Amino acid sequence: MSNPSEPGPVKLITGLFSPEKGLLDQVIGELSNIFGQVDWNSPELLFDRTKYYAREMGWPLHRRFISFEKLVRADHLADIKLRTNEVERRYIQDGNRLVNIDPGYISPERLVLATGKNYVHRIYLSKGIFADLTLVYKRKSFVPLEWTYPDYAKPETIDLFNGVRMQYMNQIKEMKRLD
Repeated sequence: MSNPSEPGPVKLITGLFSPEKGLLDQVIGELSNIFGQVDWNSPELLFDRTKYYAREMGWPLHRRFISFEKLVRADHLADIKLRTNEVERRYIQDGNRLVNIDPGYISPERLVLATGKNYVHRIYLSKGIFADLTLVYKRKSFVPLEWTYPDYAKPETIDLFNGVRMQYMNQIKEMKRLD
């Protein structure tokens, strides 16, 4: 029999993209007001592995990833996704979103994203939100899975998330040291 125990806190991350470069900084500021200080901000990237969103949002799409200093509980992911959906709704023009926000978290073992779309590998959380296992950590690096979004599977993106994981692991060590 297993003995249930609470997992440790996780590192909140968010991927954003928009056809308007300047809008990303504005939205990152709003997210910081909701979730706390941003402690890492990726360089600007092109969202170019799929044109799935081009019809709704336009083209080209500019992408950024961020992480937040404050660690969170993994079971808060559904509520976090609902909050980011509220922010997205503030940026709708002519029925189309001007920004897409995908929150998730990094734990020692994985990178998980929140989504409102069900699929075979997604686990229902609550409130219409599913957890998407996007990357797993093994042999000192994140590794994509067969369903990983193409932009998350890029080696350059994985390198970025490996860096965020290292920062997170240092935060965990520091928390244990202070206990």
